[in-house]
Amino acid sequence: MDISGIRKEHQREGLQKTDLDQNPVRQFATWFTEACDSKIDYPNAMSLATASKSGMPTLRTVLLKIFDERGFVFFTNYASEKALQIEENKQVALLFPWLSLDRQVKILGTASKIPTAESLKYFISRPRGSQLGAWISHQSSVISSRKILENQFRTFTKRFSEGSIPIPDFWGGYRIVPGLFEFWQGRPDRLHDRFVYTPQPDDLWHIERLAP
Repeated sequence: MDISGIRKEHQREGLQKTDLDQNPVRQFATWFTEACDSKIDYPNAMSLATASKSGMPTLRTVLLKIFDERGFVFFTNYASEKALQIEENKQVALLFPWLSLDRQVKILGTASKIPTAESLKYFISRPRGSQLGAWISHQSSVISSRKILENQFRTFTKRFSEGSIPIPDFWGGYRIVPGLFEFWQGRPDRLHDRFVYTPQPDDLWHIERLAP
């Protein structure tokens, strides 16, 4: 199938270095707020790339749940493929594809588990069904049918029918500490605007324009 004719002409306003905040987390927060205000589906959806110690990469979409100056946090089963790869190789990449806004944000960094107290704070904020799901799904493991999940759901619903649901000891959050940010703004004629932030001493960041 020849799909070479699929294209879109970008018509958004340009991005200048003077438009950017000197702090990439604040710049991300500005764009994230604009993505939320635009009503796009899942503005917090991000592609997460991990790699094993042998270098074999894996990619999937996860949901960003917390971000601040300390980093970007998502939650998962500690036995999942992504978690096992992070244990072997802490270097990861994130991509926020806000394509309807002609924008992308790329982040490179290192991932590590957050404290259990922080994971618990988020866990108790989840809907009860999502809390049960964390107990039921041994993420990335092979199962013979969906009925296994449905039976487990009934079992754990009965087990935790009264009171609060405890956080599983095999589930929690990872924080990605950024080492590089790239902000991409689509422009006409494929002359896109790209700016990369790299860290400097004293918690400062150096901003450079990249060729599209």
